[in-house]
This record gives sequence, C-alpha cells and structure tokens, in this order.
Amino acid sequence: MATARFPGKSVGLAAANRTAPAPGRPPCVNGTPWILYLLEECVDNMWEYSSVVIGLVSMFCFLLSTLPQVYEAYRNGKVEEAMSFGFLLFLFSGDLTSFAGCYLTSQLPIQVITVVFYIFTDVILISQFLYYKIKNRSSRKMPLLRWMCLTWCGVATSALLALTKFIIDNSTTLDPQSTATSQSVEIIGYVCGYLASVFYLCSRFPQLYKNFQRQSTEGTSYLLFVLAMMGNGTYGLSVILVLPALRGSKQNFIIKHLAWLVGSLGVLVLDFFVTVQFVMYRKNVSAKGRSQLSVPEVEPLLCEEEELSVL
Repeated sequence: MATARFPGKSVGLAAANRTAPAPGRPPCVNGTPWILYLLEECVDNMWEYSSVVIGLVSMFCFLLSTLPQVYEAYRNGKVEEAMSFGFLLFLFSGDLTSFAGCYLTSQLPIQVITVVFYIFTDVILISQFLYYKIKNRSSRKMPLLRWMCLTWCGVATSALLALTKFIIDNSTTLDPQSTATSQSVEIIGYVCGYLASVFYLCSRFPQLYKNFQRQSTEGTSYLLFVLAMMGNGTYGLSVILVLPALRGSKQNFIIKHLAWLVGSLGVLVLDFFVTVQFVMYRKNVSAKGRSQLSVPEVEPLLCEEEELSVL
C-alpha cells in the first residue's frame, strides 16, 4: 500500500512490511493468491493478511474522500466561498509528489492508477472552484465558460489516462539488482514521502482559517474529512498489525515509518478541529438557511408596494 491519499501513504514503503517473492528466493507457496496477484506480496499469516485488508480499506476511503465535495460544489454552486484555494493547492501538490515518487520508484500498477485518480479528482475540484468563482463574479450568463471547463476536464482526463498507460508499459526500466539504483529509489521514496506529508499537513490550515473567517462550514462536505480520518486511522492500524509478524527489526521498521505515522496522526488531529468547526458553526448554517427561506415571502410584498406607488 505505497500510495494513498494523505500522509502515511507515500511511495515505496509498505512493501518493506511483508516479504515478496524475488529472484533467487523460494516461491510463495502458502501466500494468499489474490494478494500475490494484485500487490505482488507474499502474505502467509493472519497478521499480514489483516494488515493488507485494512490497508486496502484505507486506500478505498481515500479514493472516495473527494467525491462528496465534488457533488456538494455542484449542488451548492458557491464552492469559492466555502473552500480555501490553498487547501486544494496543497492537496494537489501532495498528490503530484506521490505521483512523481510512483514514477521514479517504479511502483505497482494499482498504486499508479490510485494516485492518478487522486490527481483526477483534484483537477475536478480546482476546475469547479475556478468555474464558479468566475461565474458568480459575472452578472451575465456565460455558456462558453461551461464548455471551456468541460473541455478542459476532458483533455485532462485523457492526458492522465495516457500517462498512466505509458508509465505502466514502461515500469520495468529500472534494474532492481543494482545497488546504486536501489539506494536511489529508497532516497527518492523518503524525499517524496516527507514532501507529501508536509503538503498534506499544510492543506488543513488554510481551510481551518477559511471556516473561522466565515464562521461557517456551509458549502463544504463533512464526508471529505470523515473519509480522510477513516483512511488515516485504518492506515495507522495496518502498520501496527504487521508488527507481530515482522521478520526484521521492529525498531528500524518504526523509525522508517515514523514520518508517515506522524504525518497521518497530524492530519487526523487537524481533521478533528475541522469536525469541531462543523459542530460549532452548525447553528450559523441553520440560521442562514432560515433567512434565505424567508426571502421569497418578502419580495412579492415589496414588488406589490412598488406597483401601487407607481399607480
């Protein structure tokens, strides 16, 4: 589970948790077939199996995390008021860093596809943000803007699909037997992991400030943060579960994963503060909704008074 959405899921680390069959080693006789086929990892005990399954649950949570916000932006139409562009920018930067790590370290196809999907949802969110920002600032209808946005999303989707296919088709260019290559891959994996963790941690602060400034969370989907918390929590659990079955040094394993665990915990704590904001500002959203509902009842009366004065 090398790549997944927020810290703790960066490139090329979790493969060290379990023993995968390699040239010169005995074949994976007692391993789980579907895990061996999908992740190329030899999992032959319950601890490792539970770790893999929970890791997949974590990845699934992150895959779904941004979709509720995409729908909320479409339904509300005021995403530029609710979402911080800094939040989206840091999120996009973190996913690009993970993608770079996937490419440079020749990760598995499932990991490449996953991080490409993250980038795809980032592109959709940023496109929505810019579309509604331009649209809501304009006093007249702009049908051309909608077509431009749809065209851009279509071109970006095609480019990402083509790039995914190219990377998967050329994923065996590095020589895994080369010591220099192995060391370079490890260094790149750590650098990308640390950068992604920093980007994902930084993404929460602009959104926290935006909510505080508005005294409202209207237009923001809470499911985005719920799924992120579930993803980070299950990731940490998947790392802990593999410890009893670890064949190497547990201390070295924890040290190697410490940056990602701290990053994951940090995002989890920040998402807790976002949850507090959703609870605190819930009354503000309800009051605003009631005031908006009362507007149509007043407007006809004002119009009628104006007509009488004219007569």
